Amino acid sequence: MAAIVKTPSTGKIPQEANNNDGLLLSPEALLSGDDRTMFSPTLIGQVQEQFNLSLPNDPDGGLTVRPLKVGDYDRGYLPLLSQLTSVGSISKAQFVERFNVMANTRPQAYYVVVIEEKKTEQVVGSATLVLEWKFIHEAGARGRVEDVVVSDEMRGRQLGKVLNQHLVALATHFGVYKLSLECKDKLIGFYEQFGFVKDAGNNFMVKRFDKPEDQLAKL
Repeated sequence: MAAIVKTPSTGKIPQEANNNDGLLLSPEALLSGDDRTMFSPTLIGQVQEQFNLSLPNDPDGGLTVRPLKVGDYDRGYLPLLSQLTSVGSISKAQFVERFNVMANTRPQAYYVVVIEEKKTEQVVGSATLVLEWKFIHEAGARGRVEDVVVSDEMRGRQLGKVLNQHLVALATHFGVYKLSLECKDKLIGFYEQFGFVKDAGNNFMVKRFDKPEDQLAKL
């Protein structure tokens, strides 16, 4: 089922995605190695303050919301994603290569937001905002919510709600003209609380492809 939420459209290019001024990138985003973040951590703080976002059911402050880091490969990020869908075998080198591709899009297109449990140093939740930069809607931007997952051990603590609140806040911050997602029928009510509605008259369609080796095997 496809769902959509419409926001005021400005389609503004993220400052941290504009390489014309190196001062726009935070020191954290410029770190190398495992500490490198996919986007500026200061952006999380900005939208948390702007939209009054917080972590419920976390009285001891044991959880933190932040951008994905290169080092999250060793903090259980891929096993977490495997609770959502098939991941396959991905080496650290492959992870870093794909991380760099996503982090280096200009303007910035990928915002992977994670929740880390500080005590265990494990990633226990993740969601991705993808921005599509368009000519339509006055050179606007469309947002897509992708890969929302919370660790089995953390279910019931409203972390899915926290992740979606952050993605909607980021999308609103960037002025997308609409934000969409695909979800199972049983999750429609969950996403409606964030302003998503079924887009009447439109349908979600998909064409899936076999892996190249599987395609060759059919010849």
